This record gives sequence, C-alpha cells and structure tokens, in this order.
Amino acid sequence: MSIPTKPLPAMLFMGILAADWSGLDDLRRALVDRFGPLQIESDWMDFGFTDYYNEELGSPVKRLAMVFTDLVDQARLAEIKLWTNDLEIEKARPDGSRVFNLDPGLLTLERLVLATGKNFAHRIYLGHGIFGDLTLMYKKGGWQAQPWTFADYAHADMQEFLTRVRQVYKQYVDEITGRI
Repeated sequence: MSIPTKPLPAMLFMGILAADWSGLDDLRRALVDRFGPLQIESDWMDFGFTDYYNEELGSPVKRLAMVFTDLVDQARLAEIKLWTNDLEIEKARPDGSRVFNLDPGLLTLERLVLATGKNFAHRIYLGHGIFGDLTLMYKKGGWQAQPWTFADYAHADMQEFLTRVRQVYKQYVDEITGRI
C-alpha cells in the first residue's frame, strides 16, 4: 500500500509567446503582483517551430520564460492556469485577440508539467477544465522530451534555461529537506 504524502512545492514557470512586446512591463508587473518576485527570466527565444499563433499574435512570435522565487503548492496549477487565462483576456486587443499566450507550469526535480485547457491521451485532468501536460522529464542528467513535447520545449535553448532553473530549485529542496 502506498501512503499518500504531500509533494514538495514546485517552482512556478511561465512560458510567454507574443509578437508585440510593448505591454511586457505591464504583464510582468501583473504576474509579479500575483506570484511574487521573479527568480529568473530567460533570454528571448525564437519561435519558428510553427505558424499556429501568427494569425492571432502576429509575427514574428518570440518566447520568453519566467520563473518566480516563491514556490507554489503543486495542487494550485489549475487555479493558476485559470487566472492566466483571465489575464490573457484582460490584456487582449479590442477585437478580443490575444497579445500574449501564457503557459504556466510547475518545475520539480523530476519534470516540467504545463497547464492546458486541451485534453489529450497523455494529459491528466486537474479539475476546472484544466489538464496537466507532462512536457519534459529529467532523467540521466538531462531533460527528456516526450513524443508529444512541443518543439520549442525540446529545443536546447529552453532546456538550458530549465537546467539553470532546476539548479536553483534543487537548492530550495535541499534547504526544505535539511540536506544542506
């Protein structure tokens, strides 16, 4: 029999796609007001893997990733996704098209799980219409993409960024668990 235990809190990851970054300071302020200070922000990453978002967001689409200092309870991922959906609507253009696409997720030592409103065979229902997507696993000293992992998350730029984030998270885990 397994004995249920509460998992360690995770680092909150926020993937952001946009072509018009003029509202980035306001977006960043809203995210920090909600989730606390930023721990790490990525460099700009090219997003030439698909043109799926071009019609709504514009072109060229770039990705930016942010991670917050305050760890979050893993059970909050659905709630966080619902809030970011509302923020996308708040920041949308007058015609309702989004300026930003926000992908919140949780980073632990073992994995990166992103939140989505879209069901698929490998996604686990979290509640409130939100699913958890096991995007990457960390095994044998590196990030392992899955057959369904989006190309930008499988790319070396993102994985290098996530490795830096994981190192910071490991320090938190060592403090929490008393391994220091």
